[in-house]
Amino acid sequence: MSKPSYETVEGKAPDLPEPPRYSEVDSLRHPEPLAPIGYGAALPEPSQGQPPYGAPGTGFKQGPSILPPQAVFITPVQPTQEPDYLAYSIFTMFCCFFPLGITALVFSILTREANFAGNLTAAQRNSRLARIMAHAAVGVGLCFLILYITLVIFLTLK
Repeated sequence: MSKPSYETVEGKAPDLPEPPRYSEVDSLRHPEPLAPIGYGAALPEPSQGQPPYGAPGTGFKQGPSILPPQAVFITPVQPTQEPDYLAYSIFTMFCCFFPLGITALVFSILTREANFAGNLTAAQRNSRLARIMAHAAVGVGLCFLILYITLVIFLTLK
């Protein structure tokens, strides 16, 4: 490969015609498109024919108005103390009726989360549902146990 050789041109540069000057009326008819402002981008500068703040004739302005900072009060969340029946739900899941024990466990966990967040109404509702599901699991489990015992006794006596 060969190196390109550059020649220096001596002499006067050719005269180029100057671009036409636009008046304010033309710039209002064809405004410059604004670039989208993204994260970390600087604000666009006003064009030369435009005042930096406000419309013409609105009076003297020193700049943007600055508001005093607003006070923000953060109140700590008071955790609630609704019973979550977690141990009861785990017992019913393993020893009684598995599907209702699972739902009781889910509502127990939701109760615990609502207690931590300080949401009293959700904690009360989930606690009540966990207790109901755990009681239902015990009831269905006892019914199946009684049914099983009667079937075993009936089949051994025949």
